[in-house]
Amino acid sequence: MKKTVLKKYARLIAECGANVQKGQEVFIVAQPDQPEFVKMVVEECYKLGASRVVVDFDYAPLQKLHYKYCSLDTLGTLTGYQKARWEHYLEKIPCRIYLESEDPDGLKGINQEKMQKARQKLYPQIKGYRDALENRYQWCIAAVPGVAWAKKVFPGLTAHQAVEKLWEAILSTSRVTEDPVAAWQEHNADLKSRCAYLNSLGITELHYTSKNGTDFTVGMIPEAEFKGGGDTSLQDIFFNPNIPTEECFISPMKGKAEGLVVASLPLSRDGQLIENFSIRFENGKAVEWHAEKNEQLLTNIITADEGAAYLGECALVPYDSPIRNSGLLFYNTLFDENAACHLALGMGFADTIRGFENKTLEECRALGINDSMIHVDFMIGTEDLQIDAKTWDGRTVPVFRNGGWAF
Repeated sequence: MKKTVLKKYARLIAECGANVQKGQEVFIVAQPDQPEFVKMVVEECYKLGASRVVVDFDYAPLQKLHYKYCSLDTLGTLTGYQKARWEHYLEKIPCRIYLESEDPDGLKGINQEKMQKARQKLYPQIKGYRDALENRYQWCIAAVPGVAWAKKVFPGLTAHQAVEKLWEAILSTSRVTEDPVAAWQEHNADLKSRCAYLNSLGITELHYTSKNGTDFTVGMIPEAEFKGGGDTSLQDIFFNPNIPTEECFISPMKGKAEGLVVASLPLSRDGQLIENFSIRFENGKAVEWHAEKNEQLLTNIITADEGAAYLGECALVPYDSPIRNSGLLFYNTLFDENAACHLALGMGFADTIRGFENKTLEECRALGINDSMIHVDFMIGTEDLQIDAKTWDGRTVPVFRNGGWAF
């Protein structure tokens, strides 16, 4: 891929995505697949005035070794230097950039039970830090191609050809045009207008149906609103958390979800794929689920903690989206969730509550925002998906028809 194009992408991530501020620290997490591009992003952060940029490389084969050889106590203990880093985050409020390129099958064969228990043990030790940082900092998740990921998406090509094709797909769906920043401003304006219309309806619940068996109703929090595109942190800094994004999303009322949802795409989780699965909800909680492949991993997600079986997000994405129109299955949630309507198990978003900036996190959760150690998106959008909204004044308003916006 041409360096001139990649530099535009790096600039988009640093400026439009994370929106690095002068004097701010930046922490980047990346896999070791595209070190030259990571270098470009670091340089763009410095050009924007970053005081310090720290890069942490993540590598699935090393994770597998840690879970194979480390004891459960070791894996589930927050060390002194890890605590010091969390405290540093709280003091400095750096922005975070995540550059994804992981192998969709990279953790295949890992001891899932050990990983689940380690996370459950570790989470209470970091929860206080995470809650204290909620909505205070900017973050951006974007992607770069790794060889294993590219070969998964384009199995018939050579490694070099596959990586090049995946670069093209990432850049196209991320709106890396002649002027990416302008393209994102236009896109954000469109998502904002759609959210404004949805919020004007006074929606009390959404009803989803499709021929694959989905028949599902979810209730809304009266104080919640749809959001999409860019967001503003409690530091009053606008940023774009996901590149790409096509969704208008809301956090539903915990405890108000009934019926069956059938996944329309595989779910990539922990370097493994969960395929052909469905979940049935009663009183807001997942009570029954099945998967043709990796059902145990799906069970681990839903039973991670008390809140994991409840919903944290409902996201509306039209079937006619750039990612869907690419004709590709990316095997990566960042992209595949933006090809279809999706739901998320686990943690909800406090910033979907109107006036959240004047409320505590506990107050937002008391209104119905779900709390959990996980937030896992899974795709349910289909070409024939129908969504109807019931409103406070008794109307039934079509929101989706045949997989796309009804307005």
